[in-house]
Amino acid sequence: MEIIQEHGTIFMFLAIIFGLYMCWGIGANDVANAMGTSVGSGAITVKQAILIAAVFEFAGAFIAGGQVTKTIRKGIIDPAPIANNPELLVYGMLAALLAAAIWLMIASSKGWPVSTTHTIVGAIVGFAVVGIGPDAVKWQKISTVAASWIVSPIVGGGIAYMLMISIRKLILNTDNPFQSARKWGPLYVFMVGFITALVTLWKGLKHLKLDFSMAESFFISALIGLIVAYMGKRMIDKVKLDVEADREYHFASVEKVFMPMMVFTACAMAFAHGSNDVANGIGPLAAVVSIVQSGGEVAQKASLPVWILVLGGVGIVIGLATMGHKVMQTIGTKITELTPTRGYCATLASAVTVVLASKTGMPVSTTQIAVGAVMGVGFARGIGALDMRVIGGIFLSWLVTLPAGGLLAAAIFFIIKGIFGS
Repeated sequence: MEIIQEHGTIFMFLAIIFGLYMCWGIGANDVANAMGTSVGSGAITVKQAILIAAVFEFAGAFIAGGQVTKTIRKGIIDPAPIANNPELLVYGMLAALLAAAIWLMIASSKGWPVSTTHTIVGAIVGFAVVGIGPDAVKWQKISTVAASWIVSPIVGGGIAYMLMISIRKLILNTDNPFQSARKWGPLYVFMVGFITALVTLWKGLKHLKLDFSMAESFFISALIGLIVAYMGKRMIDKVKLDVEADREYHFASVEKVFMPMMVFTACAMAFAHGSNDVANGIGPLAAVVSIVQSGGEVAQKASLPVWILVLGGVGIVIGLATMGHKVMQTIGTKITELTPTRGYCATLASAVTVVLASKTGMPVSTTQIAVGAVMGVGFARGIGALDMRVIGGIFLSWLVTLPAGGLLAAAIFFIIKGIFGS
């Protein structure tokens, strides 16, 4: 207790710096991953992606990012054994934030799309093993995290594959693909509005105490889907047949029809992402602030001051703008060649998988879903359309994320403990 009272201001300062660094990492990797399909398909430019993320990620984090957050993310450790030594939890959370941020910076510089959730989970486990003891870690939870390495890509890829096949049958393989795209386009836009509204209602607004029933959620989502479909139809009607471009690439005009859908999808996914994953960065930060302000009380949940939410939103946007391009390049161009139709299928498949996961408790990672979905649309053209060397590198980065975060956090924990004592 004395250590916290003596060094409380320093701990708060370090938590803010490390938290901002972690949110920067989320922007550079996770958000870049979410925007990668839109940029890689050519539907929007990198500058437009940054602008969309700046508005919608920030809005998601600020409006629906949560008034209360779990301070020990995902309930993966039991802090009860150190209740009388709260400074150890402060050291651990600071170590976890810094370790996760460093790993995200390394991964982002290499262009690896890794899971920020897995990074912070690995870091917290690393601190818990050396700072509290292996028994404090809920290993059953860790096994569900590991399961997502397999579940996420398969489910996301399978849905993306089926969407791609439907577009091929309804549009691309018809006598007049352009007219078919104009005919079926509003239906696909409706699906974007409907699914992303469900994602937001079920996940993004849970902290706002807006508790809708299943039927209400479906009704509101369908209504939003119809509004978005109407707006999309107006935009699709403005797309004209480009005979010149079609000579060069047979489906050039069809791809132009899908561009408005990608803009809707990018905006909606940015909002949903901001409302959910900003907690990875600000959860441990909120834990430190809560412990210091309460004079040493360790709580499982803490209120989130507005300034912390703002900090998270700002960090995410700066991260995407400064280093997001490398991960966007990997997702959007290196795994397989994306076009607006393929990018649409991959992004919508990601959203559908998140909806399924949020209601079934299926362990998934949004990063791994997106990678799997991109692989799914590539696989629809045959295994030769996929760059297996790039995919192998991505899988390897997923495997080392947990231990890398853990080892870094353990080392930083000992350094902080050595400086401030216990």
